[in-house]
Amino acid sequence: MSVTVRVPAKVNVQLAVGAARPDGFHDLANVFLAVGLYDEVTVAPADELRVTCAGPDAGQVPLDRTNLAARAALALAGRRGIEPAVHLHIAKDIPVAGGMAGGSADGAGALLACDALWGTGASRAELLEICAELGSDVPFSLVGGAALGVGRGERLTELETGGTFHWVFAMAGRGLSTPAVFREFDRLAHGRDIPAPVASPDLLRALADGDPEALAAAVSNDLQPAALSLFPELADTLDTGRAAGALTALVSGSGPTTAFLARDTGSAERIARALRASGTCRSVRTAAGPVPGATVL
Repeated sequence: MSVTVRVPAKVNVQLAVGAARPDGFHDLANVFLAVGLYDEVTVAPADELRVTCAGPDAGQVPLDRTNLAARAALALAGRRGIEPAVHLHIAKDIPVAGGMAGGSADGAGALLACDALWGTGASRAELLEICAELGSDVPFSLVGGAALGVGRGERLTELETGGTFHWVFAMAGRGLSTPAVFREFDRLAHGRDIPAPVASPDLLRALADGDPEALAAAVSNDLQPAALSLFPELADTLDTGRAAGALTALVSGSGPTTAFLARDTGSAERIARALRASGTCRSVRTAAGPVPGATVL
């Protein structure tokens, strides 16, 4: 017997970042949108816990117990007194180290798959509690759709969306470390008063109305200057997408993936072709959202 769970990538349509807290984290107002790029996590009984991975850039994925999928299995097993003797296989399609929550998706997928395999009957609240222990983006990978995350991003309020938004994602030639981007944010912000992060009412209204032009006018990412400081070449990719007709262009989360909002499917394809021809990125994908979170197949 095995269980397979499909989990989507995310794009941050707003990432408002507060000042560093005493614990080193930052308060966030993080508006997530789940988009149709997916990892699949398959869990099957085994002699011991092991992780395998296949797909683009699978060689960059850790296969030991630091992998979020392994940590999810260990967390649920520990709560239930179960031996975590499972084989976790990750079929990777979400960009690795791209700011699209691929690792978090794998953690949420493994948690839901192990819950189904072991018949633990964990409640939604307990699963979300475990997700929050695993990482700031993991709860949203379980929930999907659109949501506002506060605190470290792990406390979620699901949001209404009134339509489908079309995106193009350009993957960079190298990765960016999320902790390094936050450190650069702190360096750039040194000596400035940083307001408490809040969700933009205009952005929430644009999501609810399903209005891509209004959404384009409201998106923001407080980590973008830090990402561009560490990876200046991303500016060329952003400029290419804008010139090709994107309604807006931004760094996705902590980067280095760049995201381009398109008016419709045809526009997304034109932007994707221009980015592929530009030589400013390694690969390009199109996807639409919102889509559901972690789902047992």
